[in-house]
Amino acid sequence: MPAANGPGLERRTRELYSLSEVAKTLTAVLDLPELLGAVMDKLSRVLEPAEVGAIMLWDQSSGLFRAEAAFGYDLQILREMGLRAGESITGKVYDAGVAHLLATPAEVAVDMTDMRPANRAAMARALNSDTWPQSALAVPLQAGGHRFGVLVLETLHGPAEFTGRDVPFVQTLADLIALAIDRARLQAKADAIGAAQQADHLRSEVMATLSHELRTPLAAIKGYATALLLEEVDWPGEKRREFLRLIDEECDNLQTMIGDILDSALIDAGQLVVEPQPVRLPPLAREVAEELQRRTDLHRLVVDFPPDFPIVDCDPRRIKQVIHNILDNAIKYSPNGGLVVTRGEVRATAVVISIADQGVGIVPEDLIPLFEKYFRVKSPTGYHVPGTGLGLPVARALVEAHGGRIWAESKVGQGTTLYFSLPRAGLSASAAA
Repeated sequence: MPAANGPGLERRTRELYSLSEVAKTLTAVLDLPELLGAVMDKLSRVLEPAEVGAIMLWDQSSGLFRAEAAFGYDLQILREMGLRAGESITGKVYDAGVAHLLATPAEVAVDMTDMRPANRAAMARALNSDTWPQSALAVPLQAGGHRFGVLVLETLHGPAEFTGRDVPFVQTLADLIALAIDRARLQAKADAIGAAQQADHLRSEVMATLSHELRTPLAAIKGYATALLLEEVDWPGEKRREFLRLIDEECDNLQTMIGDILDSALIDAGQLVVEPQPVRLPPLAREVAEELQRRTDLHRLVVDFPPDFPIVDCDPRRIKQVIHNILDNAIKYSPNGGLVVTRGEVRATAVVISIADQGVGIVPEDLIPLFEKYFRVKSPTGYHVPGTGLGLPVARALVEAHGGRIWAESKVGQGTTLYFSLPRAGLSASAAA
């Protein structure tokens, strides 16, 4: 009697071991493709008849079954296959919703008769062989009332082949895999909902911030204009000019904010366009500095370029906008005034423009997200800096559209220097050579 039970006991022991190994793999913290790949790797080691296998998942968007994980196949080639509903072993088992044992080559051939030629060719290349399966066991992957795909295991050479005794065991393995897929998809849905809620919350915060920042210059413009229109007050000429100057400054601020918002929308839509042409950067930088110098008496804006600074191919309007945004930031974050120096440096393959201020500086942890949309540096002194949080992100997008890069260095209490590079390439570089 013990001798008779020996092989059966050994088989059950092997199956329990296999189940425990697969179950342990399924508890790993991995993305679904990696998780299924790890499971298939484990199956290839513990399931004797299976020489090759694949997890074929139904892709709702394409209406096809696609290989998500495999062993014994070249997965990249196997992913070229796209099985239609009802096509080949996978399609038939999925439609039936029950395991299908194909014990002989003839049975396998019958179920694969309707496989389209392109899929046959891809399968042969994925196997690197024209040998077709000698036996196969295909089991639907379903859990929680949802059907996800099919686990297909195949024998190519033998001597071990699938039999009816393998069906319950492989069905249990498939159920474990289906539960993992179901859990991953539920988690993905939960993450998507959480991300959408977070995006809505961020959008609400951004809209509130933008509304506040846009309302500030509008309120100032309205206030000064109303004051000028008061019939009972005869404002002196100097005071009238001051009010008009302040209105002009707030209009400029408003124009800059609206421009940044519109440019940010163009960047998000992938419609940002630059039109390079040969440009002399020193006079362009001086023009921006002179424009901003008229807005401040606390700061001294200096432009320093070497006399032999080369002509660079760039979009003058966009690079002027980059310099304006950085200079504007430097002034805002230097509430006590000081020097703001724009310098040009010539390197082997690029020119580098730097803008340094003597302002409040930026803590190290704020340097990483400095160029992200809507990020606002917190002033160490609590000083509120007006703006939309879009000036530097727009500057980064414009610089990168030119093939350059932008970065910052800063020390709290000593000031900040922003750098951006532009490549020395194109017609101007050829002419200079």
